[in-house]
Amino acid sequence: MKIGIPKEIKNNENRVGATPSGVSELVKNGHTVYVQKTAGQGSGFSDEEYVKAGAIMLPTIEEVYAAADMIYKVKEPILPEYNLIREGQLIFTYFHFASEEALTHAMIKQKAVCLAYETVTAHNSLPLLTPMSEVAGRMAAQQGARFLEKPQGGRGVLLGGVPGVKPAKVLVLGGGVVGYNAAIMAAGLGADVIIADISLPRLRVLDTIVPKNIDTLFASTYNIQNELPSCDLVIGAVLIPGAKAPHLITRDMLKLMKKGSVLVDVAIDQGGCFETSKVTTHSEPVYEVDGIVHYCVANIPGAVPYTSTLALTNATLPYAIELANKGWKQACQDDKGLEEGLNVVQGKVTYKAVADTFGLEYTPVCEVY
Repeated sequence: MKIGIPKEIKNNENRVGATPSGVSELVKNGHTVYVQKTAGQGSGFSDEEYVKAGAIMLPTIEEVYAAADMIYKVKEPILPEYNLIREGQLIFTYFHFASEEALTHAMIKQKAVCLAYETVTAHNSLPLLTPMSEVAGRMAAQQGARFLEKPQGGRGVLLGGVPGVKPAKVLVLGGGVVGYNAAIMAAGLGADVIIADISLPRLRVLDTIVPKNIDTLFASTYNIQNELPSCDLVIGAVLIPGAKAPHLITRDMLKLMKKGSVLVDVAIDQGGCFETSKVTTHSEPVYEVDGIVHYCVANIPGAVPYTSTLALTNATLPYAIELANKGWKQACQDDKGLEEGLNVVQGKVTYKAVADTFGLEYTPVCEVY
């Protein structure tokens, strides 16, 4: 198979679809890999490393898309890429369709085969979302600590406090991979942390593994409202796979919070879990609403691209090899978890949560083979 790895063109996105090591494995399996020149530069990988791994370097993104049967990348295609995608071309990347109606319609129009990292499943987990969720959760605590600083617009609170001064209070909404990693990082910095979830079984698990400065809480609206007045930092980490995130904090609830408190919305990729959230970028990461600082960067792991690219390739490469070796139809028929990643196939929406979000016709995957 001919595999294309374009340079990411989303704002401040420095990750790349595969490392030189990953390219080497694809080449060893008999595939031709086209890499756009300087695609790996932002992650610390030179063109020379890709050439040594067996890649063919192409100067433009247009040439990569034109040459490839499968596009292997990090973030969803954006407007300049839409018309580069051919009918039947396999696009293997993060899509987060439920938060991007224009993208959804564009991929339907292009009749691409859209296999989304975020909805691939294995053993009741999301293996291709997990590594970036781990990075995003840990980064959420770091960024929350940063924007609590007064020069950044925050209250001027040190997350861990000092002897004689209480640490910051952090509320983490969601006890999954993002929430757990955010809570552990905030607790490691010395904050008092509450991790809230609606799953009692998950809260029971968390209660046995988290350090003593993390408490668990059932995530009812009443409980969340009770905690907000004393919170310095709230991290939104809820996920409904493939669907739009629910709003757990409304604009009215911001009045309960102290001025200069910080909201970090890691769920912004799926539309955000705060009513007042809107997508921001690494170049302009925050804005204020009613005196509350909002951090809503949609590609948080892009800030640490070396770590993120290595972690992502570790997870995606085995699937990319299977797709290349077998073709997408056979690979997905052989692995029902991989099949769950098929969101839009040749003009048809094959992931129910996406169809429901936009009122589109849903087509079961079995009908597109």
